[in-house]
Amino acid sequence: MAERKLRILVAKPGLDGHDRGAKIIARALRDAGMEVIYTGLHQTPEMIVNAAIQEDVDAIGMSIMSGAHMTLFPAVIDLLKKSNANDIAVFGGGIIPDDDIPKLKNLGVTEIFTPGSSTQDIVQWIRTNIAARA
Repeated sequence: MAERKLRILVAKPGLDGHDRGAKIIARALRDAGMEVIYTGLHQTPEMIVNAAIQEDVDAIGMSIMSGAHMTLFPAVIDLLKKSNANDIAVFGGGIIPDDDIPKLKNLGVTEIFTPGSSTQDIVQWIRTNIAARA
């Protein structure tokens, strides 16, 4: 039996309307053989977690350019825990100050990709660090 493809939800939370980077990542992951669900713009943490559970994803990748990363990442992680879905990994990228990256990782974000990260590096990181859920 073939191994199940990784399923990744790419989300744009909050009021941030800049989705070009998220679409580029979604396409790179798809081209790398992963199943990708893109939520579209202006998603709430509840919408993101509900979609992740419904779609049975292995990870959520959030793109945040609005400066609300210290609110949105923890909200998604808390909702995953409350939904008994904390086995869904959360990673992200966007405009995130270097000083906030260790704080986000301490809260449970598995990785942060800053501007300039290559799509190949992101694909490789996912292949190395995200396992298909049973």
